[in-house]
Amino acid sequence: MAKKMDFSKLSRKNIRSLRPYEAKEIPCRVKLDANESPCSPFPLEEWRERSLSLNRYPDPDAGEIRKQISRAFSVRPEEVLLGNGSDELIYYLIITFGGPVLYPVPTFSMYGIIAQSLGERHSGVSLDGGFDLDEERMLAAVKKEKPPLVFLSSPNNPTGNCFSTERILRIVDASKGIVVVDEAYQPFSSERGFLPFLKDYPNLVVLRTMSKIGFASLRVGFMMADKGLIAEVNKVRLPFNLNGLSQAVAVQAFKKKRAVQAVVKSIIAERERLSAALHAIEGVAPYPSEANFILVTVEDAEVVHRKLLRDGVLVRNLNGTVKGALRVTVGTPGENTLFLEALKKAVRRK
Repeated sequence: MAKKMDFSKLSRKNIRSLRPYEAKEIPCRVKLDANESPCSPFPLEEWRERSLSLNRYPDPDAGEIRKQISRAFSVRPEEVLLGNGSDELIYYLIITFGGPVLYPVPTFSMYGIIAQSLGERHSGVSLDGGFDLDEERMLAAVKKEKPPLVFLSSPNNPTGNCFSTERILRIVDASKGIVVVDEAYQPFSSERGFLPFLKDYPNLVVLRTMSKIGFASLRVGFMMADKGLIAEVNKVRLPFNLNGLSQAVAVQAFKKKRAVQAVVKSIIAERERLSAALHAIEGVAPYPSEANFILVTVEDAEVVHRKLLRDGVLVRNLNGTVKGALRVTVGTPGENTLFLEALKKAVRRK
C-alpha cells in the first residue's frame, strides 16, 4: 500500500495559508456571476485564419495585436505588453518589482493572492464610505510602506464605481514606485480613464483586458506603460505566453471595433434598465455602476443567494466582502428579466 504524503509540509509557508481564487462551475439556467459579456461581438464561424499553422509556435511578441492596440489607444507598440489575461500581467509585475504590494479593499482579490503566492508582503487600505479611495490613509500607507507597486482597479470590482481621478493622481505623484490602474471595466464607464496621463507619469501603468467585452475565452490582457518599464517586465514573461488562436481572433476583434462597441453599448443600456428595476424592488439597494455588473445589498444575502440558485439563477455572493452584498453581471434582456423575477420572489416577505 502506497504511503500517504502531506504535501502542505513540502510547500512554502506562504502557500500553506493561501486560499486559491475560486471560479466554480455551478449548474444554472442563468449565469450572472462572472462579469462576462452575455454575448460575443461576432460568432466564431465568421472568423477565418488560413495562415495559422497549428504545428508552429505563435508569434512570441504578439506583434500584430500590439500594432492594433497601438492604433486603437495612441501608444507605441514598444509601450504594450500582452498577457494570458491581465492576471498574468499582474503576476509579472509583482515578480519584476516585488513587494510590499498595496491596494484598496474591497477590490480584485488576485492582487493579494498573487502577491502572497510569490512570498511578497501585501496590504489593503479600506475604501471610504462612498467606496472611493480613502486618500489620507492611502497616502499614509504609501509613505510608510514605500510599496514598489500600488494596484487601483477603476472601475472597481466589486463596487462598480470609478475612483476619483484627482485622488489617483495624487497617489501616483506621491509614490516612488509604480501605480497600476486596472481598467478591466473601462469600456463600460463614462470616465475617460488614465491612458491620457501615461505620457506625464512614467510610473503609471494601465491594464486592459478583452475578457469583459465578449472574448473571455481568449484570455487576452494587455498593459500599456513607459517603454523602459515594459522592457523590464518583458524579461520575466514566459515565451509564447499568448497562443496563436487567441492572437488571431483578437486581431479580428480590433478590426471589427464597431461590432465590439455595439455590444458594449447594449450592455450599458441593459445595465441602466436593470438598475432602475432593482431600485423599484423593496428590500433591494443597488449601488451606481460604471462596469458591466451591479452590486446590490439585501437583508440576508445568504438566504437570497440560495433562493436565486434554487430558481436556477447564479449571482456572486459577496456577503463576506461587503455586508449583505450580491453582485449581478448584466446579462441579456431575457436573462436580466428572469433574474429580476427570481429576485422579487427571493426577497418577498412571507
